[in-house]
Amino acid sequence: MTEKRPTLTLKPKAQAAKPAKPAKPAGGRPGQPRPGSAQGQGRAPAARPASAERAGEPRPAPQRAPAPQPRAVETRSPETRPVESRPAPRADDTRLRHSHEVKNPVQLDYRPDLKPDSLAFALLGAASSLARVRTGTALPQALAEVFQAYDATAQARGAMQDIAYRSMRQLGRSETLLHLMTTKPPEPPMLAGLLCAALALLDPPQDGAPPYEAFTVVDQAVGAAAAHPDFAHAKAMVNAVLRRFLRERDALTAAALREPLARWNYPQWWIDSVRGAYPDDWEQVLAAGNKQPPLTLRVNVRKTGVEAYLATLAAAGMDAHQVGPSAVRLAVPVNVHQIPGFDDGLVSVQDAGAQLAAPLLDLQDGMRVLDACAAPGGKSGHILELAEVELTALDVDARRLARVEQNLQRLGLSANVTSGPAEERGWWDGRQYDRILADVPCTASGIVRRHPDIRWLRRKSDTHQLATLSTKILDNLWQMLRPDGKLLFVTCSLWPQESEAQAAAFAVRHGAVRLDAPGQLLPRSGTGQDHDGLFYALFQKVGA
Repeated sequence: MTEKRPTLTLKPKAQAAKPAKPAKPAGGRPGQPRPGSAQGQGRAPAARPASAERAGEPRPAPQRAPAPQPRAVETRSPETRPVESRPAPRADDTRLRHSHEVKNPVQLDYRPDLKPDSLAFALLGAASSLARVRTGTALPQALAEVFQAYDATAQARGAMQDIAYRSMRQLGRSETLLHLMTTKPPEPPMLAGLLCAALALLDPPQDGAPPYEAFTVVDQAVGAAAAHPDFAHAKAMVNAVLRRFLRERDALTAAALREPLARWNYPQWWIDSVRGAYPDDWEQVLAAGNKQPPLTLRVNVRKTGVEAYLATLAAAGMDAHQVGPSAVRLAVPVNVHQIPGFDDGLVSVQDAGAQLAAPLLDLQDGMRVLDACAAPGGKSGHILELAEVELTALDVDARRLARVEQNLQRLGLSANVTSGPAEERGWWDGRQYDRILADVPCTASGIVRRHPDIRWLRRKSDTHQLATLSTKILDNLWQMLRPDGKLLFVTCSLWPQESEAQAAAFAVRHGAVRLDAPGQLLPRSGTGQDHDGLFYALFQKVGA
């Protein structure tokens, strides 16, 4: 039998004030909070991994003390303030728990007894992935763990992924709405994830249509809650919260959007950083990061041409148009294995902005080229498509290098794939390179539309730490470049400390000649320019 636990108390609508009645003494010892009260409850701290690409390990939770009897969900109370006057939570709001509060370990891998093709199954899988992100796990890895634990079909995986990414892009708004409707953050985190996922489906962006009928979302969310032993007791609360949102949507949304966290769906430090760096474009930059990215392909010019491939797409009934020298954008994204010629190496998936890297290297046949920090191999493949060169693809993560080899094999190309840290020399054979591509580690703040979890995983201090590492990498690689050779410095960051400031300092330290390059590309989303936020700086080494 499912253990009964305290339910959350809903924050009600305001009613006309009534005379206050004398308070009755609470049961229990003096100073001890009543069961189910909000005293001592704090918001869970935001996850803060060292890198959005690497998953953090969840911290084991202590065992929960015997739970008190649940309180009834309150839906009206004249003593509470109006919804509109309640302050929304800050993105970095953290408070310590009282020593008497302990929790059972959450069963993130529990496989629910639900139909694999149901929305409830997908909602619960998305909720589990959101809970994992709260522990510091990057969303792609979190989803991979859920897929395996749930033994999810291809259809279920697609639904879970879609809901999880929607939820991450709207997390600030959903959490603010929950704060307005509940007395404390829903726990365990997977329950909060379920509510955020449901709200993301009920409350799509202004230019988006709801993917499901509202009654279906509510019904399936309640069913998902009932199917999990950790919060089956909260199914009535889930029903009440979601139905209240539908009844009071306009008032709740208006109240939520007064808060920057809900309006922009970024932590406050991120909003402040973008505004400080780009005072004229900050709103457009933030908005672009909340859009769903397009599916842009890079045509393999060794095997076909852009016009010929557009004809292939048209014959397959796929609308597309050219957006760069070798770039084609599909009007409607599809699974990569449904793209004509993808498995045969005719095309690769690569952002239009990222496709600028290889041509900037000014490659010629016979050159010795290094692609440092190469995984997952998109730029390595592009280099080999443009010229017959001796390429070394280097990355510190041996597991990610497997993807480089897979991508090159699909394209029918080959390289010297090497594992090693780019800031050290143990992997280098001592022969200098003609060209070096240094796509260095960064906060990835320019690609949040593709990885919306990054904004919630990063800390402001990560910028300095990663810039320090990038400095070591650039200084080390410069010694491996032959005189008159060229080094292309690339980041997918928006922060000047990682991009322009880094490039300027590098040129001064080494007397490097800075050549023409795009510099900072701000993220753009629309029918015209549509690319991620990237930075390019090209340097030439003075000849001996």
